[in-house]
Amino acid sequence: MTSDDHKGIRSIFNASDRESALERLGQIVEKYREKAPKLADWMEANIPQGLTVLDPKLNRSEPTRKCLRTSNGLERVNKELKRRTRVATLVPNEESLLRLVSTLLMEISEEWEIGRVYIIIERSG
Repeated sequence: MTSDDHKGIRSIFNASDRESALERLGQIVEKYREKAPKLADWMEANIPQGLTVLDPKLNRSEPTRKCLRTSNGLERVNKELKRRTRVATLVPNEESLLRLVSTLLMEISEEWEIGRVYIIIERSG
């Protein structure tokens, strides 16, 4: 895939609403229909599942949609786990490692629940 191909697929998920995203998906599927029919079929069947964040009933703002459609939050958690477990170079057994990681995940969870606002939920009505 070229960078233009990635930009095309990314444009689907960056659409402002579901209708625009589906329209863009149709254009990209047609572009690949002859050149890569299996890819076109896969995109047509699977990409709409990823467009749930564009559902108008969810009333999500653009920053919230971006948080939901990217893996940035998960990547940040993984990076933090790696950073914090690296200092514990010698872990005696699997149970110790599980306790350490569980404790770190509880700490991260608590920080997100109390300290940070990552996703703002808008209430309608």
